Amino acid sequence: MMQQYMKELEQEPFDPEEFVERLAWRTVNDTIKDGITGVFDPVLVHETFLQAIKDLKVLEERQQKKCDKLETLLKEEEAKHAVEILDLQERNRKSIDTFHQLDERINFVATKVLHLGDQLESVNTPRSRAVEAQKLMRHFSEFLTPGPLTDPIFTDKASLDEAADVIQKLHVIAQELPLEKFDNAKKKIAAKYDEIERNLIEEFVRAQSAEDAPRMKKLASVLSQFKGYSQCINAFIEQSQMSSFGGKDVFQEVLPMCTKNHKLIQQVFSNPEKVMAKFVLNIYHLRIQKYAVAKLADRTDTEKYLKNLYDLYMKTVKLSGDLKRFDMGTDDTYLPKLTRNIFQKHLDAYITVEIKALREKSATLLIQYYESKNHQKKQLASGGFQELKRDLQAVLSTRTNINIANIEDYGGETFLSEELAIALLQRSKTGLQRCSLLSQTCELPANATQILETVLQYLINEHVDYALELGLQCVPIPESRTQPEIHFFTVVRQCNVIIKLLEEQFSGDLLPLIISTPKHGDCMAKKKFALEQIESKIDTGLDRSINAIVGWVKIYLQTEQRKTDFKPETEMVDTLNTPACLTVCQYVSSMIKHIRDRLDGKSLENVLTELGVRFHRVIYEHLQQFQFNSAGAMCAICDMNEYRKCVKELGVPLVTTLFDTLHALCNLLLVKPENLKQVCSGDQLAILDRSILSTFIQLRTDYKTQKLANSLKGLAT
Repeated sequence: MMQQYMKELEQEPFDPEEFVERLAWRTVNDTIKDGITGVFDPVLVHETFLQAIKDLKVLEERQQKKCDKLETLLKEEEAKHAVEILDLQERNRKSIDTFHQLDERINFVATKVLHLGDQLESVNTPRSRAVEAQKLMRHFSEFLTPGPLTDPIFTDKASLDEAADVIQKLHVIAQELPLEKFDNAKKKIAAKYDEIERNLIEEFVRAQSAEDAPRMKKLASVLSQFKGYSQCINAFIEQSQMSSFGGKDVFQEVLPMCTKNHKLIQQVFSNPEKVMAKFVLNIYHLRIQKYAVAKLADRTDTEKYLKNLYDLYMKTVKLSGDLKRFDMGTDDTYLPKLTRNIFQKHLDAYITVEIKALREKSATLLIQYYESKNHQKKQLASGGFQELKRDLQAVLSTRTNINIANIEDYGGETFLSEELAIALLQRSKTGLQRCSLLSQTCELPANATQILETVLQYLINEHVDYALELGLQCVPIPESRTQPEIHFFTVVRQCNVIIKLLEEQFSGDLLPLIISTPKHGDCMAKKKFALEQIESKIDTGLDRSINAIVGWVKIYLQTEQRKTDFKPETEMVDTLNTPACLTVCQYVSSMIKHIRDRLDGKSLENVLTELGVRFHRVIYEHLQQFQFNSAGAMCAICDMNEYRKCVKELGVPLVTTLFDTLHALCNLLLVKPENLKQVCSGDQLAILDRSILSTFIQLRTDYKTQKLANSLKGLAT
């Protein structure tokens, strides 16, 4: 059991309650009485618990002894380690003292060595100078002697480096000598100086061709003391760029070439920043500028010229950004200045060329469009005279059936093209992209404004406004006797699409170029003025179109609705819709569908509402022109049901309510006289003015015979 207890006590986590429960369960489970297993025996459980307590006490004593033994061992080990640490600390202190002594000795010896070196140098330097001076005097004497030089240093090509050192020093000395006494010597030194300088540069070029960087570095170091050091740099640049730029696109080769030569420049030259700056300058002035001049020489095709200018400038700007990774010892304006210098002549005249090209392209697109429609643009008259002419035509046409001017509808052609608008806007978008890159920051807002003005002129004034003017003239006159075809709603739909495209370009392409500048408000005002003019003409055209629809309905009902429709001679008639009503509803329904196909949003809602209200006014006034007997009133109610069914297609609650009320008024034509007062007090009619109710009641044929005037007096009270 001891082993069992140890296993249970060592479990993690240990739960004493679970331990007791498990002990009790084992005791009960192992008890057998009368052949039955698991019988609870309290005495046995008590004895088991007592035994377990004794066993646990024995375990506790054993464990305590082990703990005491381990604590004793721990104290012994701790004491042992403490002694060792003290010994180590003492040894460390002695080592530090030794180190300080050694450091002091090293400093003492170093001081002595430096002092000895200074003494040796003070003795050696004058000696070296004397030897160098003697050597130079011996070589100088060669130049004083008439005839060619015989010194092997100057005649042996293998001694070029030594000869260069000597001739450079002699050249400096010769500058201080009087001319009249040493004229010949100075000339010979100068000639040899130039010869050695040329030989050094030629040797440098050969080393570069052989890709011998160490030799190049040595020669560059020697040449840095000569006047022609810049020629060495030029030779390096020329040799490096000689095999490059063989492809069609110069820009693709520049960056790899610069990356390759930048590493070599850092290895060879003592002033790599200046050499790299000159290397890049040579690329811009001799390569890119030459390439740009060739590409931009032909200005006959302005579109191609502008595209080439944009592409070249963009590639050059990108190249300048890529070249910033190389240290050229210059400020951030160095590469942009090189770029501007190449294209300055073209950039100064850019916006003039851009606007001219945009105008020419826009005019050409418009001409091509109207030619494709076989249409010659007209000088359209607008304003008061045109309005007066339409009014006179409407009056004469209504009263005399004489038409003083034919209204041409061009077969339903609107002369508006979304494709043309997209082409114009795409061209202006391209112009804005070029403008943002090619314009100086101070000129960018003004240049972008010029492009907007051009777009507004050709897209809005020359195209959309012209189409609206044609559309206004094509709207049939009101109260026409023939069923009018309305094409103006199609014009409005296309106008809305084009204006939406213009707004998208204004927000997406133009606005970022002018935001937070004085030109922002200017551009907003120009756009607002242009669109307000368009909106005003659209409103005028919609108003005329609605008038044409309801005007025809009015004239048609006046001419086709017979008095006998609502006052038949016999009371035995079929309660069917009148032909005039059916024709009107069919036409109005077709117009509603047409309008829904062409308009959307708030514009659709306003037009349908206005059409419904005016249609209601026409029907209301039309009904007041007739007298109704009971059979005729039934026909009128049938017509009203058809009108109500028709206007439900509008989806305008106000119009539906107006026609429901008018239907209720028509019921006054049919109800028995004794029920008039009750019907007039209904929900729909109670809110109406009493004079309206009286007007409708007076339309009854039995108004006088039934003495309904008395009923009207009752309504008045």
